[in-house]
Amino acid sequence: MPNVPNDPGLTAPVEDYLKAVYELERRGAGGEAAATNALAERLGVAPASVTGMVRRLADQGLLAYERYRGVRLTEAGRRAALRTLRRHRVIESYLATVLGYPWDRVHAEAERLEHAASDELIDRMAAALGNPAFDPHGAPIPTRDGDVTEPRLTALGDLAPGQQARVVRVSDEDGALLRYLAELALLPGAELTVVDRGPFGGALTVDVGGQRYVVGPAAAAQVLVERS
Repeated sequence: MPNVPNDPGLTAPVEDYLKAVYELERRGAGGEAAATNALAERLGVAPASVTGMVRRLADQGLLAYERYRGVRLTEAGRRAALRTLRRHRVIESYLATVLGYPWDRVHAEAERLEHAASDELIDRMAAALGNPAFDPHGAPIPTRDGDVTEPRLTALGDLAPGQQARVVRVSDEDGALLRYLAELALLPGAELTVVDRGPFGGALTVDVGGQRYVVGPAAAAQVLVERS
């Protein structure tokens, strides 16, 4: 993957900021800019700290910042974010596949290791795994050249009774949620049918492999599916 111009050694906080902006842009409607308040909430820092870092990263050519409009990754910033995401997701995959880590624990470990691992080590890990396209939670792994496809998916909570779908991806940031989803068999690749849902955006009843489970709205929002 190409290096970011003029900055071969980005710090861990910078990589975290760029990765966070990437995720907020990805989740936004129509690729809209990431709001600085949303960025502060995601990173768990004060909004004033975000403003200072964002201006610094804009000066380095990694972000485009417009006051009151939010921030976007530049091409250089996007390459850096994808390089960090590749390290994170390959490490998750290696921990789960080779070392047998449970899927609810690999995210926290990868958060710590992603800033220290070299690109060569990550490439060797990926090769040992057969260069997987997705991590244990269904997120696409960017290639070493910085290519990634982010498919348009639907949240489970947006499905209507009678609709069928396949689980593609789940949020990996909450270990308790991942353990809960595993108990409900809502793993990437699972085929499901929405049987019923409570009124006013209530809980869903889903059939997974002949078993019925009730899924609360908050959990259903974190499960991304592809309609059958």
